[in-house]
Order: sequence, then C-alpha cells, then structure tokens
Amino acid sequence: MGFINPAPPPFDVQEWKQKPHLERVKPLVQDWAINGFGTPYAIYVLYLAKLALFSWGAFAVIGASTPGLDGPFIDWFSQAIVWQKVVVWMILWEIIGLGSSSMPLSFRFLPPVGSVFAWLRPGTIRLPPWPDHVPLTKGNTRTIFDVALYAGVLVTGFFLLFSDGQDRTGTAAAISGSDAGRLNVTGIAVMVALLVALGLRDKVSYLSSRPEIYGLLLLVFLFPMDQMIIASQFVLFGIWMGAASSKLNWHFGNVVAVMVSNTPWNRSRSIKKRLYVNYPDDLRASREATMFAHLGTVIEYSLPLLLIFSQGGTVGKIAVVGMLIFHVHITSTFPLAVPLEWNLFMIFGVLFLFNHYGGVPLSSLDNPLLILLLLVSLLAVPVYGNMRPDRISFLPAMRYYAGNWATSQWLFRKDSDIEARLDKEIKKSSPLVKRQLSILYDEDTAEVLLTKALAFRAMHNHGRALNGLIFRAVDELEDYTVREGEFLVGAIIGWNFGDGHFHGKQLLDAVQERMNLEPGDLRIVTLESQPAHIQAQKYKIYDAATGLIEEGSVNVKDMRERQPWLDGNVAGAFPVEVHGGPQPSDKDTGSGSREDLTVA
Repeated sequence: MGFINPAPPPFDVQEWKQKPHLERVKPLVQDWAINGFGTPYAIYVLYLAKLALFSWGAFAVIGASTPGLDGPFIDWFSQAIVWQKVVVWMILWEIIGLGSSSMPLSFRFLPPVGSVFAWLRPGTIRLPPWPDHVPLTKGNTRTIFDVALYAGVLVTGFFLLFSDGQDRTGTAAAISGSDAGRLNVTGIAVMVALLVALGLRDKVSYLSSRPEIYGLLLLVFLFPMDQMIIASQFVLFGIWMGAASSKLNWHFGNVVAVMVSNTPWNRSRSIKKRLYVNYPDDLRASREATMFAHLGTVIEYSLPLLLIFSQGGTVGKIAVVGMLIFHVHITSTFPLAVPLEWNLFMIFGVLFLFNHYGGVPLSSLDNPLLILLLLVSLLAVPVYGNMRPDRISFLPAMRYYAGNWATSQWLFRKDSDIEARLDKEIKKSSPLVKRQLSILYDEDTAEVLLTKALAFRAMHNHGRALNGLIFRAVDELEDYTVREGEFLVGAIIGWNFGDGHFHGKQLLDAVQERMNLEPGDLRIVTLESQPAHIQAQKYKIYDAATGLIEEGSVNVKDMRERQPWLDGNVAGAFPVEVHGGPQPSDKDTGSGSREDLTVA
C-alpha cells in the first residue's frame, strides 16, 4: 500500500469484472488475509491526529471551563466533575458523528462524518424503535420536532460541559475529590429526558450516543455523590463482563483473524498466514487465531474481576496495567468500526476509577434504586438481548466486537440503475459510497473497494451464510449489484456501527415509500444474530415492492465449515431450513424442510 493510494488489486480488473460474483469475492478475501483492506498510511495518520485532538480538546475544555480546576492536569484530573464532564464530552463527540463509524475505515470519505448532516436536516429518514406501540412516533421522515430534539441534546450537553460545578461548599465538597463540585443535576436530568425522547423517535441517533455506557453513567450522576465512584466502577465492570461473555461463541476466532490481518503494525505475511488453516485455500480461522482470540476473552474476564474485588493494592495495580495494555492493543488494531475514542475513554476510566479510587469499598454502593438500575442495565438487558437478539440492539446487549452481528446485503437490479436512482432520490447524509469513492478514484477502483467490503463480510461466519442466501433472493445474481448493507446505510441514515437492524425491513420500507420500486428492482437478505442458547441464525429475504419472499435459518456449524467463497470440499452446498414465506416454486420444499443451496 502507499501513503495516499490504497494497495492495488492483485489481479487484472477488467478480467475480474467479467467473473461471477463469488469468483470476484474470492481473490479479495485471499488478499485481505495477507494485506488487510490495503488502507493508505495517510488514513492512519488522520485517525491518530483525530485522537490527539479528541484528547487535548476534552481536557482543555474541561480545565478552562470549570472553576476550581487550577494548575496542571495531574493536579485536578481526579476531581469527580472531571469524570462527569468526560462522559458528557463522549456523548457529544459520538452523537455529532466524530467518534465511532467515522472517516474512511467506516467507508465514510466525502464527508468523513455523517450523523450531524442527517439529523439536523428535516426530510431525512428516521427509524423509530416501536412505532406501533409508542404514541407520536409513527412515520419514517425526520421533522422539525426531531431536529429540535437532537439539537436540544447538543445544547444541553454543551451547557453541562461549560457549566460551573454545583454544591462546591456543601455536601459534594465534603466528599473526597469533589471540592470542585458536581454537574448541575437538573441539567443532567434534562439531557437524559431529551435523549429518551430522541430515542423513541429515532433509534439510530439515540444509539449513536452509546446510551448503554454514557447514558447509564448520566443516570448514575443523578444520585448522591457518595454513590458515584463505586457505581461508575460497576458500569465499566459490567461492560467488560458483557463484552467478554458475548465472545464465548464460534464466531470470534474469525473476527480476530480478520482484524489482525488488517492491523497497520502487522506487516508480516508469515504471521498473517498462520491466522488461517491453510492460506490461500482454506481461510477458516486457525487454532492459533482462535486461541489468541480466547486468550483475550480470559483477560477481559479476569482483570476486571481483580479490579473490582482487589480494592486497590498491588494486585489492583497489576490489573490496572493489564487493562491499559488491553485497550491500547485494541486501539492499535484500528478495527473497521473504529471505536477508538471509546477505548481511550476506557483507559481514562481505568486510571480514574480503579487506579486513583481503587480503594473505595464496595459497601459504598447502598442506594436500593441505584442498585436496581445497575442490575437491570448491566445484567437483565444484556441477558435478554443475548437470548432475543431480534428485540435488543447488540449495543445495550453488550455483544460488541464478537462477530455475532445482525447483517444484511442489498441487491440492486442493474438494468434499471436502481442504485443510482436511490442515490439521487433519497435525502441522505451523504452520497452513496460508490459515488464518494468515484470522486477520489476511478470507477474500477471504487468497485474493487466496495467488493472488498463484501470480502471482509465473507470472512466471518455470517458472511458465508449471506453469500449463500443471496442466491435464493433472485433468479440470476449477475443481473444485480450486491452491496454490503452496513456501509450503504451509513450514507442513507447517517450512522452505522454493526447493527443490522438499521438496514433491514424497516429501512427497506422507507426507501420503497420514497421510490415506488417495481417487483424485482431491489431485494435484501437479512440475517439475525445468533441467540446465546441456539446454534442457528434466522434469515429473511424481502422484495422492496412485494415484501417477504422467504424466511428460515442456517446452522452456525454449517457456516464454520465453509470457505468464504463457498467452494472447496463442500462444493458450495449450503443447507438452510425454510420456515415460511412465499417462495419460488423451484425452491419450495415446504415449511421446516432441510435443503441444499448449491452455488457452484
């Protein structure tokens, strides 16, 4: 790869374009295994500059805007109001679109962020979570009211960020580390109320604020100051436990292999090849990759347990150092969802909560209502979300970078130029990714990069399933352009972060309402996450005009055994279990049947 230009494709592009879909995916999968995405080094420099700006900006603003924080940072970073303002800073940074899912590693090029360009514009698409159950939330068009709610969150956040500390001589000041006061409780309550109202109208903008982390901490800040430190410790502890538990699956080995193949610091082809069973022919995750993945899981379980129960001391200090290394490592891999600022936040949280305040006794947490809030948010919701992933976003379910994601692929009919029509007729945060890339590079390079996104998906278990299921969606796949739903939706609704619920049937209906497409013009395949207690994932196939075509399930074991391009020793056979839905007669074998889908 170069400093500015992406790595060139390892084939003749004109010949490659003439091949069938899976034959186009295959060489890009093989290339990813040893070269990753081929990201130009300049992109990593931009991300590092953004992280520096993020870190400097947070503490420069907090230090300058808060009376009582005098002298260098090391003298005041342990004040309780600093922790509160860092949380508010994180909410603003994320909901504006500057954090997760920003810039080229999330397929955002021009512009490099999307959220603020969609959510401050009436007429863009919004996706309410429960339109049939919550009054005044029906519809999929953003109104002036929705814009006002989003703007209200921003205004309230900036008010809190630049406000003085409350109770500087009262109750708060009597608590160690709180002589600079606390954030205005009324202001916090208003921000929470606005976030909830925003979420009921649009789940995407709400989830972009990462409510399972920062929203929960805002709620903690409403309680008495003597509860804040230990409750905040439990929030971070719950995040680590939820994330570690979600990785106890058959997906995570592939995630680590794919991620390490793409890290900017790993340039060794021999090491990358060892991440796979037998490069280039067998690109299932190797035992080494799987062992490395679950070593990380062990660390994510054990060190937080030491942090929370050691009460500081030597053991606690060792755990602090271990978790710092853990999050620095994640940051250094530059995963495609780029949750980089979240990792820096967790690093600060480790230093603030467990290094400086590691000796705070667990018995400090004694408010019954706060204990109930933590149990619901950190235990009940994640457990239910892992049992019923169709009902709970993977974010509050704390199924983070574990490979078990809801996903989709969209199929645009070529002869009607449906993709170009969507780009022209839908009011969005930005042009579709192909047009963004075509501005920076030629059209052939743009198409190769978009197909490499499909190759990335194919290297995960669920991507293998999608590669088989798209052949069930249409009669002739080569009549369609296949696009990764994750990166498509980023342009349409302003944010994408791995939640396939954003680009499923609800978004398809919103697109159809605006475009009035004909049957066969646009179809999508959606694949739900795997429930924790079931070794299968449900799928649905929809036509924009006619609705459900087919629904069924695929076994995780079958996904694990296949190559990303679905050939080799299984010759492309992919068994599915059809549960229902109108089906083409030549594919209909009855509800609950097992049949082979041959794509060779």
